[in-house]
Amino acid sequence: MKKVELLNLKGEKVKDINLNEEIFGITPNNNVLNDAIILAMASLRQGTHKAKNRSEVSGGGRKPWKQKGTGHARQGSIRAVQWVHGGTYGTPVPRDYSKKQNRKERRIALKSALSEKVAEKALIVIEKLSMENAKTKDMVALLDTLKIADKKVLLVVKEFDDNTILASRNMKNVVLISAEELSVLDVVSTDVMVITEEALKQVEEVLA
Repeated sequence: MKKVELLNLKGEKVKDINLNEEIFGITPNNNVLNDAIILAMASLRQGTHKAKNRSEVSGGGRKPWKQKGTGHARQGSIRAVQWVHGGTYGTPVPRDYSKKQNRKERRIALKSALSEKVAEKALIVIEKLSMENAKTKDMVALLDTLKIADKKVLLVVKEFDDNTILASRNMKNVVLISAEELSVLDVVSTDVMVITEEALKQVEEVLA
């Protein structure tokens, strides 16, 4: 049975809690995990890049000069790619970068990421995350108490509260999300995952 310490906001051990081994104790499937990371990063691409080709730029409807006898190279349009203000060759066009992965694979990928966090001893479970004041220094003090102030931290809560949002939003090394938003990319792109007891139960209920 996988166990982890439950800590209070002072960093003191309250008790040991059991983790669901089917979620936090599996052998990571690196192939599925890698596919999920690629999928998540691809979904962040907007795909709105665009440049005009020669059929889309304005002007250039007629031949600029006759074919022969001018001493110039023959030209069919002043909007060909070699002209200033001409169209672009091989121009990028809007496209959808999103990829697909079935539901079973997505669940395995998230379980693999969470299991790796446990194996690396990078999962910290706390009783609750409630800030008395909406001050960044209070959040810094909490991370310092947990001895993770110098790491990139993923904070997972069941529900947001205003003080926690305000206290963490100016910190570049802190990512605050709710348990229902938990994704593979969030887990693997941070050094340590700090999750509240309530959020942990919610994750286990969803993935069990």
